[in-house]
This record gives sequence, structure tokens and C-alpha cells, in this order.
Amino acid sequence: MMPPPPVPNVQAASFQPLDYNTVFQQKENMGIIMDVPLELTVELGRTHKKISEILEFSPGTIIELERLAGEPIDILVNGKFVAKGEVVVIDEMFGIRITEIVSVEKRI
Repeated sequence: MMPPPPVPNVQAASFQPLDYNTVFQQKENMGIIMDVPLELTVELGRTHKKISEILEFSPGTIIELERLAGEPIDILVNGKFVAKGEVVVIDEMFGIRITEIVSVEKRI
């Protein structure tokens, strides 16, 4: 009969608190990530529909969203909520004016 394997010595990891101000002040390495592409998403609103309702969609169907007209829209970067804004029209094109940046604590 073989003896049981030794029990490993497991300890909880400990980390220093992350100082956000220090992280954002270190700009010397920012140049290496400036060309990294990010996905920017602008969310006008959301709604929930049953499959039967979606199958009835046709050109001209109006979908009511769970957001009021004139209410700020959400701006997401790589799926993370980072800002609020409003829709603007620039030379017949839609654009977004950022009205509020979400605090770092709320983003993480």
C-alpha cells in the first residue's frame, strides 16, 4: 500500500491595493498600445421580444425601446460601459457627443 501524496502548502495571494491615479499618470508606455483597435458600441436602448413577435417583423416595423427620447445613450468600449452621450447630426451623418465619462471605479 502506497502512502498518501503530500498535502501542498497553499496560501492565499496578497496584493497591494491598486492606485488608479498612479496607473493613469504613467504615460511613458502608452505609445505601444495606441494602435490597438477597440470596438466602440453606442446603445440607444434595449427591449425584450418573444420569438413570435420577432418573426412578425417586416420593413416599417417600429420597435419600442426601454429608453425615453432625449435620454442619454450608453457608450461601450469592448463591451464595457465607459460613457454617456447624446446623438447629434453632422452634415447629414449621425454622431455622438460625449456628455459624461463614467468613473474608473464603476468601469472595473
